[in-house]
Amino acid sequence: MTASPEPQGESAPEKRLFIKTYGCQMNVYDSERMADVLRPLGYGLVDSPVGADLVVLNTCHIREKAAEKVYSEIGRLKELKAEDPASAGMTIAVAGCVAQAEGEELMLRAPAVDFVVGPQAYHNLPALLARSSRARGDRVSADFAVEDKFEALAGRKAARKADGPAAFLTVQEGCDKFCTFCVVPYTRGAEVSRPAAAILDEARALADQGVREVTLLGQNVNAYDGADGGLAGLIRALASVAGLDRIRYTTSHPRDMSEDLIAAHGEVEALMPYLHLPVQSGSDRVLKAMNRAHTAEAYVRLIERIRAARPDMAISGDFIVGFPGETEADFAATLELIGEVRYASAFSFKYSRRPGTPAASAPDQIDEAVKAERLARLQALLEDQRQAFNASTVGRTVPVLFERKGRRAGQAIGRSPYLQAVYAEGAEPLIGTIAAVEIDARQPNSLSGRLVSAPVPEPA
Repeated sequence: MTASPEPQGESAPEKRLFIKTYGCQMNVYDSERMADVLRPLGYGLVDSPVGADLVVLNTCHIREKAAEKVYSEIGRLKELKAEDPASAGMTIAVAGCVAQAEGEELMLRAPAVDFVVGPQAYHNLPALLARSSRARGDRVSADFAVEDKFEALAGRKAARKADGPAAFLTVQEGCDKFCTFCVVPYTRGAEVSRPAAAILDEARALADQGVREVTLLGQNVNAYDGADGGLAGLIRALASVAGLDRIRYTTSHPRDMSEDLIAAHGEVEALMPYLHLPVQSGSDRVLKAMNRAHTAEAYVRLIERIRAARPDMAISGDFIVGFPGETEADFAATLELIGEVRYASAFSFKYSRRPGTPAASAPDQIDEAVKAERLARLQALLEDQRQAFNASTVGRTVPVLFERKGRRAGQAIGRSPYLQAVYAEGAEPLIGTIAAVEIDARQPNSLSGRLVSAPVPEPA
């Protein structure tokens, strides 16, 4: 492998880096780490591709036509290079899951792309840049060596740079569940957990920069096994990190929701009362076809145990409508499950055929019009529940971590323990702190309130 270029000194002129991120929170985390990798080489982030020296498209492959969106963006960048003299020298890279799934094909189909890098190999960005600048060598890097990636990142001279009081922290990657609709096992690989010591080091470094909340990320985060006690053990260790007041995690699988993890929700004060626990369908027949390996009844009983440990738990979920073979009775079972669980928020989608997955070749695909009609009914029910949950917060006083300025002078926006957006007047000086807010109103997508106490101080 070609050696990575040596980092430039502080006097080197800054190069312009634009990263466009598609998809999930893990891609957001990966984009931040790519910026960290490139910062010692003199690259600074900009908010537009115009005039950029390097553009990275960090892609997602979960939804149908995701790759086509990437090709369209590459076409726009190609035109920009041709028409704008300041952009003529731009290097174009494609990263993420589309790069992993279609790397060689992408290079052939889109010659404007200088190199591609998969989600487990972006620590190789400096070497890929060097190769592309010399127009020789392998320009596709898509290895699955997750631990090598994080070891390489830890050894970089530039530490991770925090951007605000809340941060994502990847602890686990890949998935072994092989749901029949999902490409993640093919684009992210098998389940791999980072060592707890490395995660704690990264968390301490973030806390030293003023981060008060971390969200632990993984394709199947509650399968984490890199610490004694699994994810629950890691959470308990993170709760002792000075400066960290809040811990969240996403995304979980019902099969890996251990009793220790359930208990942690009732015992660890820093662990926020919000859980994203996808079920996908309320029909046992559909769940079996999806290879989810749990029943609707088991999921509902699991939610009951979680709420017994933490009565104010806000539950979020994922739903797929129109999975191959789904009948109206199957769909009605999903609506029934939603009515029983009562969601604070949820994500819902029409089934999307992903090439290479077992469900893509199923003969009993559902008509798009049927999918759309069912999705509309499902989303209406979920929205009613979301609004009811938000309404139940009005009149309560909750601790809010203020993260950024609001639209009006003096206003700041933060998050409640239940991940709701909260606006408060006169709170701009409190950005980066946690303060008590009495919620007095709800808007369609947020809450508003008034400050009722001084901010919670950071630990000494």
